Amino acid sequence: MAGYKKVDTSLNFVDREKKVIDFWNENDIFGKSVKKNEGHEEFSFYDGPPTANGKPHIGHILTRVMKDIIPRYQTMKGKHVLRKAGWDTHGLPVELEVEKKLGFDHKMEIEAYGIEPFIGECKKSVWKYTAEWKEMSDRVGYWCDMDNPYVTYHDDYIESEWWALKKMHEKGLLYKGHKIVPYCPRCGTALSSHEVAQGYKDVKQKTAYVKFKVKGEKNLYILAWTTTPWTLPSNVALCMNPAFDYVRVKMNESGEECILAEGLLSAVLGNKEADEEGKGGYEILGKKKGSEYEGLEYEPLYPFGKEKFRFREKAYYVVCDTYVTLTDGTGVVHIAPAFGEDDYRVGRKYELPVVQLIDEEGKFPAGCGFLTGASGKEADEKVLADLKERGLLLKSVEILHSYPFCWRCDTPLIYYARSSWFIKVTAVKDRLIAANRSVNWMPETIKEGRMGNFLENVIDWGLSRDRYWGTPLPVWVCEDCGAIEVIGSKEELREKCGVKGDIELHRPYLDNLTCKCGKCGGTMKRTPEVIDCWFDSGSMPFAQYHYPFENADLFNETFPADFISEAVDQTRGWFYTLLVISTILFDRAPFKNCIVLGHVNDKNGIKMSKHKGNVVDPFSVLDKQGADAVRWYFYTSSAPWIPSRFYPEAVSETQRKYMGTLWNTYAFFCLYADIDHYDPSKYDLKKCNLSLMDKWVLSRLNTLVKKVDAGLEKYEITESARALQDFTDELSNWYVRRGRDRYWGSEMTEDKAAAYTTLWHVLETLSSLTAPFTPFIAEEMYQNLVPSFFKNAPESVHLCSFPEADESYIDAELEAGMDAVLNIVNLGRAARNGGNVKNRQPLAKMFVVTPGNVTLSEGLKQIVLDELNVKEYDEATNADEFISYKLKPQLKTLGPKYGKKLGAITAFLNNCDTKKVVDAVRNGGSYTMDTDGDVLLTEDDLQIFTESKSGFVSACDKGYTVALDTALTPGLIKEGYEREIVSKIQTLRKEAGFDVTDRIKVYYRATGKAKEVLDEGKFAPDVLAVCVKEANGTESGFTKEADVNGEKVAFTLEKA
Repeated sequence: MAGYKKVDTSLNFVDREKKVIDFWNENDIFGKSVKKNEGHEEFSFYDGPPTANGKPHIGHILTRVMKDIIPRYQTMKGKHVLRKAGWDTHGLPVELEVEKKLGFDHKMEIEAYGIEPFIGECKKSVWKYTAEWKEMSDRVGYWCDMDNPYVTYHDDYIESEWWALKKMHEKGLLYKGHKIVPYCPRCGTALSSHEVAQGYKDVKQKTAYVKFKVKGEKNLYILAWTTTPWTLPSNVALCMNPAFDYVRVKMNESGEECILAEGLLSAVLGNKEADEEGKGGYEILGKKKGSEYEGLEYEPLYPFGKEKFRFREKAYYVVCDTYVTLTDGTGVVHIAPAFGEDDYRVGRKYELPVVQLIDEEGKFPAGCGFLTGASGKEADEKVLADLKERGLLLKSVEILHSYPFCWRCDTPLIYYARSSWFIKVTAVKDRLIAANRSVNWMPETIKEGRMGNFLENVIDWGLSRDRYWGTPLPVWVCEDCGAIEVIGSKEELREKCGVKGDIELHRPYLDNLTCKCGKCGGTMKRTPEVIDCWFDSGSMPFAQYHYPFENADLFNETFPADFISEAVDQTRGWFYTLLVISTILFDRAPFKNCIVLGHVNDKNGIKMSKHKGNVVDPFSVLDKQGADAVRWYFYTSSAPWIPSRFYPEAVSETQRKYMGTLWNTYAFFCLYADIDHYDPSKYDLKKCNLSLMDKWVLSRLNTLVKKVDAGLEKYEITESARALQDFTDELSNWYVRRGRDRYWGSEMTEDKAAAYTTLWHVLETLSSLTAPFTPFIAEEMYQNLVPSFFKNAPESVHLCSFPEADESYIDAELEAGMDAVLNIVNLGRAARNGGNVKNRQPLAKMFVVTPGNVTLSEGLKQIVLDELNVKEYDEATNADEFISYKLKPQLKTLGPKYGKKLGAITAFLNNCDTKKVVDAVRNGGSYTMDTDGDVLLTEDDLQIFTESKSGFVSACDKGYTVALDTALTPGLIKEGYEREIVSKIQTLRKEAGFDVTDRIKVYYRATGKAKEVLDEGKFAPDVLAVCVKEANGTESGFTKEADVNGEKVAFTLEKA
């Protein structure tokens, strides 16, 4: 018979895990796990594509382990789970990396360098950290097909996107519009709303309360407020709410008159009366509605707009709109239609000119005087200084507000009037909301919260980007009549543009292709933009399979996905774009279940960042504690969507609690099973003569299998993992600890065989049960427990089926009874500790009061007696026989409520019927104080202490009371000494380095009770001693002095 490999009991799992990875790779276990279920029910999983030109960080470990567990589980459940990896390869992050490498500061340098060599560099850049991603994925046990990934820059992928865009055009959802869009001057391109949502920061911003001089008036001004002083040179109107009241006030000091909203008067100008020094104060001269000011003209602050744009439209007058609020400012908003959506809308309503005194680099162009060449941020200070010097700045106040930054290069965005291509998402808003509601979001709050709110306020998707490395927008526009042609395939491109042979679907290869206009016969040219790279990732359900050009059956089998998972920021990223594209094309959500992951923070709950120096290198953790430990930490520390506090010590603690406990139990089994040559194939569990403890652990095991199976089916990862951890603790610290002596002795008795078969069955089941969670330790255990004894067993635990609960072993009554046993045992130990009575000192009797619905069988009572080292178990009905109560006031609750009455309350508690009070306040009740009817006491108001009555040590909790009779007879004392001596000798055996099977000789020098027990030597079989003799000084073994109940004993141990 093959034996068990010796198990290293250290918690150094890293080297063991690397060997497991080698085993998986050499034997293609992942490939086999997918292949074995071909033809079975499909379980579809989508892998969100990372960008390989950035290094993986600790957050990527979280996403990978959460994405890995469900496909592993479903594979073991017999489902076919394709796991196709993907790479997000287009977009500005890649371009910026290449620009940095080439030393470029602006996109104009790219065109000088050449688009073709530039995108060649982009192609190289996207694979920069592929090896790190592959290594990290292997190390965490993330199984995904990285040898055949989908790549968003491949022509097949792009062609599928072109098909999608053509379909959207045919549905009337693709259009070109002149809109105010979020714009990054550094990157030279617009951003979509979901991109903007990812980049907000709290920043300090100087605001301006500006005086606009009313035309034809000597000393009258309109007060307006802005958070962007740099937009003031582009001002063309002032906006009031037509329904608000506006007052005309005269300033006491300056004599100037100002117009502002009545509701903001005190917030802007302060008190109406002057202060003691005569400063401040104002007089209200009149009041009008905002609508009455409509058309009132004022003098422009700066001439640059009129000089540069030479517009003919009427400007510089008051307009009205209800978007103006009284939340901040003066109730008057300055209008610059080029730099805000509301401004642009109001501008179109009043046919105002669009003055755009900022160029594409975010700077003021020539002809803007002292502002020429200044950026927006620089212009803020210059404008404020200029207005102050000219007496047109009432005041400037610094505020902290949320402002959007470019998520790619961290540049502050500006809202900018541009011509862009849009997907008309607003037209499918209702369908989007319905699709979103069909998804099982975890947590549920995402559905109507973060995602739902975003969809309720959805705007059209700004699709086009004025860049180079991306999927080219397949739109051709006629120069003569403006007709639009959207090309949806390579075949259509060849046909309409006369392309010979193959052509790469990127710039610059498509830039000069033209086709004939079907409407007027003119020449159509491709619009030069590329598309938002988020459209790439959002197209992966179909584009990964080059659908609809091929793999239609495969797409239909795997769409929609059963499961996806990424971090919470993808709610307005990948999750959103998946949802939009799928709803438009297929009228349904592209995924059924989505776990939204919280971010990984440091140990103090602070977001990790390089400049704070709190970033954890994922490889440093993987190489120290191992992948299983990290996986287990993320599964058990908190629900997946709650931000986690990650630090090495926390990982070590979770490793010790679960993996250490499980591993030591497994090592214990292998040690003794190898000694006894236990072969599990030779024993049938159902034919074994099982003990009560065996029956209990098998019942708990099968109950656990049901719980974990049901939990993972419902994506309850944390609850399932914690159930596994609780069971493993009970297995080690209750079942195995209580039955260790069953594995001793040289004969394979019926009881020993039952013990081995039970524990082997539990560990073999646990290896499969924990496999989706901790795949490495599961493989290690399985390989040592199964294949050597069962020739037809699967090659790997990950090729096994997920365990199924055997209902015949489940005994709910026994489990409930053992729960009661554990409650009683814990109280018994607490009573011993409280009374300073050693656990090894036998006691004659115990009394137990249990809740009314709890009764113990004789077998369970015997377990209690054995565990607590007591001779007799008596059931009692009244705890008052054994305990009394002492009450003290809980000052933190009583103080605020009764203050001066605390002395009287304390006096009452010292003299009251404590049992009567305790009985009244338990379980949410209350007690009205006898001496003061106004004082109502609850359990929270009291410190309740229990005291044992004379002759007993006791403890109570949860309706249980345990009282131990402390009277000791000479026989009990002697037995206590014997147990203490056995414990000391067992400890010395370990220190001497004896194997568990070694027979020994015991020599001693002792006096008193210890000598009396040693002289008798009745305990010899318990310590595998062939003799127990008094030392004569000639012994040469391991010698050490020990304390036995206060008596000094010198032991010498020799191997027999």
